[in-house]
Amino acid sequence: VQLQASGGGLVQAGGSLRLSCTSSGRTFSIYAMGWFRQAPGKEREFVAAIGRSGGSIYNTDSVKGRFTISRENAKNTVYLQMHNLKPEDTAVYYCAAMLPKSGAVALTSADYDYWGQGTLVTVSS
Repeated sequence: VQLQASGGGLVQAGGSLRLSCTSSGRTFSIYAMGWFRQAPGKEREFVAAIGRSGGSIYNTDSVKGRFTISRENAKNTVYLQMHNLKPEDTAVYYCAAMLPKSGAVALTSADYDYWGQGTLVTVSS
């Protein structure tokens, strides 16, 4: 499985971006999907996750009410819609895919099996 993330860029604080992550495989719907981010000098952190059918959604507290994860299985794509961006959201954002496991989604990077290359989001103040 190859994941291709896109949609990053430079935006002013308060602005919006939509990240996309497209899978090359034909079995996209079997994967739970997640978004993680890594700011300079910091560890990678969980942002949001969504179950295989889109029914289970989790967001980290710092993005609740601002970020929305969604997916279109017919397009092999997962999205991260980001509103009201803040300078502290600046990071490289990674999408990840998780093979079916005991839980519908996972919040830790170690549970994910495939990773995209990352897309940089820079929020200026």
